Amino acid sequence: MTTPWGLPDFDAHEEVHFVTDEKTGLKAIIAIHSTHLGPAGGGARFWHYAEDEEALTDALRLSRGMSYKNAMAGLPLGGGKSVILADADRTKTPEMLHAFGKAVDGICGRYVTAEDVGINVADMIEISRSTKFVAGLPNSAGDVGGDPGPHTSLGVFLGIKAAVKWALGKDSLRDLHIAMQGAGSVATGVAMHACAEGAKLTIADVDQAKAEKLASQTGGKVVSTDEILGVEADVISPNALGAILNEQSIAALKTPIVAGGANNQLATPEDGHRLHQRGILYAPDYVINAGGIINVCTEYLGDGDATLVRRRIEGIPVRLEQVWKEGSETGRDPAAVADAMAQRLIGRAPRG
Repeated sequence: MTTPWGLPDFDAHEEVHFVTDEKTGLKAIIAIHSTHLGPAGGGARFWHYAEDEEALTDALRLSRGMSYKNAMAGLPLGGGKSVILADADRTKTPEMLHAFGKAVDGICGRYVTAEDVGINVADMIEISRSTKFVAGLPNSAGDVGGDPGPHTSLGVFLGIKAAVKWALGKDSLRDLHIAMQGAGSVATGVAMHACAEGAKLTIADVDQAKAEKLASQTGGKVVSTDEILGVEADVISPNALGAILNEQSIAALKTPIVAGGANNQLATPEDGHRLHQRGILYAPDYVINAGGIINVCTEYLGDGDATLVRRRIEGIPVRLEQVWKEGSETGRDPAAVADAMAQRLIGRAPRG
């Protein structure tokens, strides 16, 4: 596998761990970007990558994003991420998860893991049998913990409302058209919130059955994944995998707003400027999708209850407005503004 130092997404990461366990078939990468504000917090992703280098790039990008996300959310956490390299059959066993937990435990608390794509609460229980440096465990009524997805969905929904208020001057999503890329757990939560407020939805997912199910629940329309970013809508909401906003896709957008829960939506930093040049308001992904890690952090630190989690998530629109305000005052695009803010918070000079 390629070493991380020469990759464009290596950003002075403090640690990058390559983990193998032949007995269980585990192959994983744990990337720690920064511990300036506290232990590196970030979920474990279980995914099949065509090439190992893609997994390394994903770990580097996602861990840096977690540093920025946690800093902008005002959390006492640094940023890290892990990817478990699934085989083509997505084979996942308790023994593999236990081995992964041992690897996390060996980092001695500098990294705290939780759910991400391909990992659920049951998996976190298995991982927790090998390490205490884990969050996202089952919760009881009124307690924090459990699946962070609904909290991410709530934050994204509130962020979309803030974007609509900022760009369109509207206090409600009623009768507005939202094009949802993705129909997974986070996208479903966002869609249900938006539907309850009267929004009209167009939905696409690589899993057609998921898209059709969500459309039936919300009265929405289904289009193909090739069409969704070109739909004429008030809001395009990316809620699947990253790097989907590039020179070609941005040129095809027919929307005044891009706001969604996917990580690493911009393929390159220049794409934030491209959105800005087109007059499209962008909600930086790691600011708008911080609801899940807010819940995870509150659970792990034990410093509050569900009411505090809700109050912290309601701070997401405030931070977005701060970013957009500074952008409007300086002429810089929101992605660049947010990056500079986050870099200052983690003790690094802004790049560029």
